[in-house]
Amino acid sequence: MDFLDFLDFKLIDIIDIVLVAFLFYYVYKLVKGTVAINILIGIIIVYLIWLLTKALQMELLSNIFGAFISGGVFALIVVFQQEIRKFLLMVGSTNFASKRAFVKHFKFLKNKQLTTNTDVNAILAACEKMGATKTGAIIVLERNNSLDFVKGSGDKMNIEITAPILESIFFKNSPLHDGAAIIQDNYVVATRVILPVSNERNIPLRFGLRHRAAVGITEKTDALALVVSEETGQISYIKNGEFVLFKDLSELANTITRDLT
Repeated sequence: MDFLDFLDFKLIDIIDIVLVAFLFYYVYKLVKGTVAINILIGIIIVYLIWLLTKALQMELLSNIFGAFISGGVFALIVVFQQEIRKFLLMVGSTNFASKRAFVKHFKFLKNKQLTTNTDVNAILAACEKMGATKTGAIIVLERNNSLDFVKGSGDKMNIEITAPILESIFFKNSPLHDGAAIIQDNYVVATRVILPVSNERNIPLRFGLRHRAAVGITEKTDALALVVSEETGQISYIKNGEFVLFKDLSELANTITRDLT
């Protein structure tokens, strides 16, 4: 029957629907908690009004809203440039080029098989000691995306990672303690780095500029960030602009090692 023709689904139709659903989910995830969500709702309302005026044959209003929507692509690029950048980075940072990065997604692989050149234990040992003395610190671990655009704001280094080195960098009387330290492989490659600060509104007020800077750099790149709070001594781990929860330093070490591998 003709009126049931729309039920004639093919496999490609199901794949199409699933991909569109994932696309909308990731768009919502990108704009959730930001001013952009209100703008997106406004655009949807304008589009629905345009459809309504067109259906009611209200020519004047329909033409006005139609002209607005016809230039909507350029408006979207301007308004959502940060979200588009974040989405493209998220897609481009999916590292399937490396065999190790690809096969780690399979459940039969265990954490003990994952290794990294970065001395994660030394980093966490330094963070634990700095937390005990409430020494503020922000450490950024570079992955696939280059951080050269922020390294230039600080002092270039080439120091192999040890716990005492990291502690001395963030010592309160050290000239290097302001800003972030960038780690690439197993070396501190820059200190006193100024990071982009996130404008996310859903970050709890108890977190200060260090945490906002850590969220900012992990939003714009695939880098990982560790923050030691100067007020509480608490260690925070940020990835993809979000705080990652952990039970203890052992679990955190395994998580970072997996993320770096």
